[in-house]
Amino acid sequence: MIGEILGETWELYRKYFTHFVAIAAVFFLVLGAITLLLTLLLSWLGLLASLLVQIVGTFWLQGALVQAIADVRDGRADLTVGETFAKARPYLWRLLGAGLLAGIGILIGFILLIVPGFILLTWWSLIIPVIVLEGIAVMDSFGRSRELVRGNGWNVFGVIIITGILIGVLNRVIWVALIWLPVWLGYFLAQVISGSLLVPIAAIAYTLMYYKLARADAGVGEAAPGPATP
Repeated sequence: MIGEILGETWELYRKYFTHFVAIAAVFFLVLGAITLLLTLLLSWLGLLASLLVQIVGTFWLQGALVQAIADVRDGRADLTVGETFAKARPYLWRLLGAGLLAGIGILIGFILLIVPGFILLTWWSLIIPVIVLEGIAVMDSFGRSRELVRGNGWNVFGVIIITGILIGVLNRVIWVALIWLPVWLGYFLAQVISGSLLVPIAAIAYTLMYYKLARADAGVGEAAPGPATP
């Protein structure tokens, strides 16, 4: 499963590279501009405010990328960038609530003994596609993600680790390549470039895992659930 998911992730990323990167780039350009403006105007208070904007916006972006991946599964991109974000907007607060709860739980797991953190990370890895594609509630998304992952934990964990390492290495390369620039400019460009190029990779991998496991859960040959109606 790991090789299959990673191979399909690369093929989808390569085929719709411009589309996925455009969606992420719009977000990171706006986020970078807001962060820079607030920091210049309000110093550390502006930085804190921009972090809040980033938290909320990041979940919106992840939801939008899941919608974009669902959109291109028929072989073409029908939604524009604006339409993609608009279609994900109804799920924003559910994504934010589930993401924050998952983040707190996983962090506590890592602090306590590390292993529980990896277990929770694996169990809850599909909460975003579950919310967007099935339209279920925040608390229900944890159980649904766990249900889909059950019996495939090592495969899911393998995809998470490999994509995480790949993204981490590429992100480091981008930051090092821009280290010669002034700090504010280097930070802005690194955030935009790395976010635009790398965030879609994880979104594709996790969403493809959702579809594969949802098909298996529904029965071989049955279609996975389509995008939910908000």
